[in-house]
Amino acid sequence: MKLKKVLFWVLAVIISMAAMFYQRMTGPTYPKKYEISYQNEEYSFTLPRSNNGRPGDYPVEIQLPDAFSANLVWRLFPTDNSWDTLEMERQGDLLSTSLSHQPPAGKIEYHLELMADDKPIDLLEDENVVIRFRGDVPAWALIPHVLMMILTVIWSMATILFALANMPEYKRYTGITIILLLIGGFILGPIVQKYSFGQLWTGWPLGEDLTDNKVLFALIAFLVAWFLRKKSYGRWLSIGAALVMLAVYLIPHSMNGSELDPESGEVVTGSLLLLLTRFRTGVRIKHHM
Repeated sequence: MKLKKVLFWVLAVIISMAAMFYQRMTGPTYPKKYEISYQNEEYSFTLPRSNNGRPGDYPVEIQLPDAFSANLVWRLFPTDNSWDTLEMERQGDLLSTSLSHQPPAGKIEYHLELMADDKPIDLLEDENVVIRFRGDVPAWALIPHVLMMILTVIWSMATILFALANMPEYKRYTGITIILLLIGGFILGPIVQKYSFGQLWTGWPLGEDLTDNKVLFALIAFLVAWFLRKKSYGRWLSIGAALVMLAVYLIPHSMNGSELDPESGEVVTGSLLLLLTRFRTGVRIKHHM
């Protein structure tokens, strides 16, 4: 029995790490990776989609040999403003320039005009890269928040494994998951969001931020499982709640999050508001005159 519990915990950690890694890698703030081929050589580089809270203008750097040159073409997002072009300067193996700093939740869309020996290189992209700016989050808030959310998903995965095996520990783990989620998602989470984007809560009923709402949905699922844990079907409610938590971590982080409206200067959040903003400004495709 002891070995079985140990195996369950090892499996819970593995599933949790895989889900969080997937969420991180597929999120809209993860750097955009490019791979190109030139003269039978392969090159790769990334373009940032978040300033990571860094103050001041944000550097964009790519490492390519001397044969390459590049311009960075940008404008505020989402707008129909005219495009501005920045020539990337070479410093050794680096081509670099900087995007002007934006207020929290402000965004810039941009793309590269890449050349090799003065010949254009097609990056095979139809959409521009969008970088979102946020404020700096102090370590005392960010580190505990991340830790609590990691522990939340680990305990949640342990809940489903122990519940599937009908081992009584799942009831206690359901309660522990709720406590961790309350601390990480509803105490520390709003503090992190306040520092990042100037707002404590942008989910229901104040907004439609997907990140806030999916955490809220997970909490409701676990609360239902906890209060009905003594029912004959209580075990299945805990399994269902844990599956909801897993689904939450399979949704890319920061999807449909806070966004500054450049015209009004207000931060808008949520899928409906952002879709309306996209509709007003048109489809974002790589194009400039």
